Amino acid sequence: MSTKVSDYILQRLREWDVEHVFAYPGDGINGLLAAWGRAENNPRFVQSRHEEMSAFEAVGYAKFSGRVGVCAATSGPGAIHLLNGLYDAKLDHVPVVAIVGQTNRSAMGGSYQQEVDLISLYKDVASDFCEMVTVPEQLPNVLDRALRTAMARRSVTALIVPADVQELDYSPPEHAFKMVPSSLGMPHSTAVPDDDDLQRAADVLNSGGKTAVLIGQGARGARTEVTEVAERLGAGVAKALLGKDTLDDDLPYVTGAIGLLGTRPSYEMMRDCDTLLVIGSSFPYTQFLPEFGQARAVQIDIDPHMVGLRYPFEVNLVGDAARTLRRLLPLLEQTEDRTWQKTIEDNVARWWEVMERRATVEADPVNPEYVTHALSGLLPDDVILSSDSGSAANWYARHLKLRGAMRGSLSGTLATMGPGVPYAIGAKFAHGDRPAIALVGDGAMQMNGMAELITVAKYWRDWADPRLIVAVFNNRDLNQVTWEMRAMEGAPQFLPSQSIPDVGYADFARSLGLAGMRIEKPDGVTGAWEAALAADRPGVLDFVTDPAVPPIPPHATLDQIEAAAASVLKGDSDRAAMIRQGFRAKVQEFLPGGHR
Repeated sequence: MSTKVSDYILQRLREWDVEHVFAYPGDGINGLLAAWGRAENNPRFVQSRHEEMSAFEAVGYAKFSGRVGVCAATSGPGAIHLLNGLYDAKLDHVPVVAIVGQTNRSAMGGSYQQEVDLISLYKDVASDFCEMVTVPEQLPNVLDRALRTAMARRSVTALIVPADVQELDYSPPEHAFKMVPSSLGMPHSTAVPDDDDLQRAADVLNSGGKTAVLIGQGARGARTEVTEVAERLGAGVAKALLGKDTLDDDLPYVTGAIGLLGTRPSYEMMRDCDTLLVIGSSFPYTQFLPEFGQARAVQIDIDPHMVGLRYPFEVNLVGDAARTLRRLLPLLEQTEDRTWQKTIEDNVARWWEVMERRATVEADPVNPEYVTHALSGLLPDDVILSSDSGSAANWYARHLKLRGAMRGSLSGTLATMGPGVPYAIGAKFAHGDRPAIALVGDGAMQMNGMAELITVAKYWRDWADPRLIVAVFNNRDLNQVTWEMRAMEGAPQFLPSQSIPDVGYADFARSLGLAGMRIEKPDGVTGAWEAALAADRPGVLDFVTDPAVPPIPPHATLDQIEAAAASVLKGDSDRAAMIRQGFRAKVQEFLPGGHR
């Protein structure tokens, strides 16, 4: 039997050690589907409920495995559906390859069914490499380049294969004019800065007395080196959300998250520092960095296109974080005065006391902060965490102490709703022997998380560790936007847009053969987590939480929060009177001591 183009594509993916393709079928990729049958499902076709979920699962797989994620979809609507997940990968610098079908070449330009100009559609999301295969001899070059470019540039690439091309007999490129051969493999090289630039950076860092370090996901492989730098300079270390798992939260000078979802110690450290070192992060909110002119600054990033952003850095070092820091460390002077770092450590200790206090504030019926705070001490050492966007991301950012081999991520830059559950699914295909937990708001759960429980039910028996826990913060409100309306617009909750139905998430999980539990009282929270972590299958914990618990920015004052809360039901005199009488006393529990 001859080898078809579709057979060769799967063969080449196997030669690249691609083990999973997250996909949804359609007639635009019928040739590939037939080839999968002939290849005995190798690489494995992982079927989601929607193409967007396939893309998110590929992103989660890539984030937690360190390998390229591959997704596939049919022509027209299938390719369109992939886009949101692909943009999530592009903005978070995650290597993902999309393989999409297209109408037959003979129909192109004829306004044929499901004909979409995919080259134009994908030219932004796959700006580093997007090509259409029109003859077999383009392979393997275009597929190799798609994979290699995605990995080298940590980006999205796309391969468009018309349906009739998939059915053609494969013939390799010849040793001839206008033929492009190819070869397998991804060469590895590590950039390191010049010695002169390293000395300039050391001079800046040695000149400071109050050094703040900000790390992102680019520092993930530099845990030891970042620790040594912080101790050498007597610095504190803040973490961008994508870098939450890069350094242990139980180190006393680690201030935690930074930004709108960040901590008070991170905010104060940036406010008061005189020197800034940013490692592997493109954290976007400049208002949470030192005032311009306040601090001398150095940046380290492996991507030369990402240096010089966000702050007027005096020295930009292009290189791998770990190797750059190892070369930089001998040039750094040991700080003898620990006053600055001791202040940071005191602020961090006080912050965790505040988090404990906030988690125990009475709510109706369950405080969402308590849900996450109770989980923190129960986390398995090898857990993989995902968080959806929204108020759930606040609790993930502030209450969970990650350490050691624990991993965690979310949609850091696109901040899209919906990736929490598919990220966890992707994580389980990357590490089937590790437990996964997804923290998801009820809005995101209704948007697509419930459907992906069907995917979980389909595949969970294949995982060595069956635990995949979906924790739903069920407050019947699109809560983050509700609070943003109050804080930014001074507007009351607009119920037609914000109120969502109360759904039996645990009941739905049980209908699929998964575990499910609804928790409506605070005294059931810890037991629910313990039961889910001891379960023999995936499950859903439906926590009925209070929408009135505010996701407070780290720089907020009591007056600002009270003003936002007073707009909850503007015009309702009884409610307004209640807020005026009781809200100030209650919210004081949510703020650090002395921050009024």
